[in-house]
Amino acid sequence: MSEKKNPALKPRLMGDSRQEQSGPIRVLVTGGRGLVGRAIEHVVRKEGGAREGEEWIFISSKDANLLDMAETRAMFQRHRPTHVIHLAAMVGGLFKNMRANLDFLRNNIYINDNVLQAAHEVDAVRVVSCLSTCIFPDNTSYPIDETMIHNGPPHQSNFGYSYAKRMIDVHNRAYHQQYGRCYTAVIPTNVFGPHDNFNIEDGHVLPGLIHKAYIAQKEGNPLVVWGSGNPRRQFIYSLDLARLFLWVLREYHEVDPIILSVGEDEEVSIKEAAEAVVESLGFKGQVTYDTTKADGQFKKTASNAKLLRYLPNFTFTPFKQALKETCDWFVANYDTARK
Repeated sequence: MSEKKNPALKPRLMGDSRQEQSGPIRVLVTGGRGLVGRAIEHVVRKEGGAREGEEWIFISSKDANLLDMAETRAMFQRHRPTHVIHLAAMVGGLFKNMRANLDFLRNNIYINDNVLQAAHEVDAVRVVSCLSTCIFPDNTSYPIDETMIHNGPPHQSNFGYSYAKRMIDVHNRAYHQQYGRCYTAVIPTNVFGPHDNFNIEDGHVLPGLIHKAYIAQKEGNPLVVWGSGNPRRQFIYSLDLARLFLWVLREYHEVDPIILSVGEDEEVSIKEAAEAVVESLGFKGQVTYDTTKADGQFKKTASNAKLLRYLPNFTFTPFKQALKETCDWFVANYDTARK
């Protein structure tokens, strides 16, 4: 795995210009054992992302059940974070969402409400939550930007998750209006990388493709891609997202969310993504498309213009390089990877 440092992210003091932080800085990361949490930990521990005087705490579901307010409050009281990166969520791919929209709605609303309220109670000055481009309206113009979140209903395939995530933006605005909190959210496009969930049934599209191609290669079978391969997506490498998360935590002082994404011109079709997986794994077999499977939303093209106004020189890891690193990690860690 490469350990790239981005010149656009120069070290600065952490803090909010509207709410000055005095004393030690303690950053709590919920969902710290997941894809993005592990990437942030890598950047903090191995790329020198932590600053002098900062303490970083990465928690998982083993530390507290965030669906339970009493457990959430007790955990926040124990660590008393000054800053929070909120990643914990019930997540899954297209087909899991289609089966359980109610579960995604209820569980994520409970988790988000508990975390934000517990952060407020311990006087955390910054909370940065993680949303998703699936929150945007299904019927919309492209590219989508941060002003369009609430302009209409999301795609019906994952409306439960989408509405629950949208409500974080509403929460943040309410905390700002009532208490002056500078809590915000980021909206990444499709994230992938080491430590992803490579479950074929319930994982996201790219790790699912990687796992299916790996098995097909071992067994000498065709690689069967679900759907037509026509839908288009923007993919962001988890380590790039982690570096941007640290910048948002330290330097971004808007309550309004910000999209973290590669450019519109880097959008690829699922067919192109499958071909890149085949190349990265050296798969030699046949590739077929099962068009009886749902495609989901055709496109969610997002504008990163706001991000580029802040960080015009940020360099994203090229897609094929990031995918090769992810495939190499999966092969090397197959026995212990989430799948």
